[in-house]
Amino acid sequence: MNISSTTSVQAATSAASSETAGSVNILVLKKALDIQATAAMTLLQALPQPPLATDGSVGTQINTFA
Repeated sequence: MNISSTTSVQAATSAASSETAGSVNILVLKKALDIQATAAMTLLQALPQPPLATDGSVGTQINTFA
């Protein structure tokens, strides 16, 4: 008797494989987000720091660059 062709076995196999596929998709998404975060931090660190103002009332007391 071949039980692999029964409906309940096929449904269980399908559910298990879809759960595994979902876990793999989440791991790939997390890795892609980590790569994007690293790239964004690299780009932000490459920006030059703007110089402070030397005259006037704005920017001479507090550096508000964030």
